[in-house]
Amino acid sequence: QVRLVESGGGSVQAGGSLRLACAASGYTYCMAWFRQFPGKEREGVASIDSFNRLPYYDDSVKGRFTISRDNAKNTLYLQMDGLKPEDTALYYCAARVGGGLCETLNPRDFRDWGQGTQVTVSS
Repeated sequence: QVRLVESGGGSVQAGGSLRLACAASGYTYCMAWFRQFPGKEREGVASIDSFNRLPYYDDSVKGRFTISRDNAKNTLYLQMDGLKPEDTALYYCAARVGGGLCETLNPRDFRDWGQGTQVTVSS
């Protein structure tokens, strides 16, 4: 099992920016960000492969968020620009070691999960 620890959440005004980070304890093949709204199931935000070459985004964040990873540091990032109040959620990092298609935002395709970091956007 790979341990994942998220950081970088906080409160920001609409139109502002935040950068989330996820530190992994070991190698991962696919990594992704999910978010959970109150009373809802976790929803996919973005995913990326181990080569930092195949980013994949949900339509709700495409053009505003950028996913990337630094394999030397075993760290995943999510740069969030143009934040909106509807982006307010608990954000989770996810990963899996096994190969296959990484262009997926199905939570069942990921094995390991972080504890979450809160993002709050005020209007």
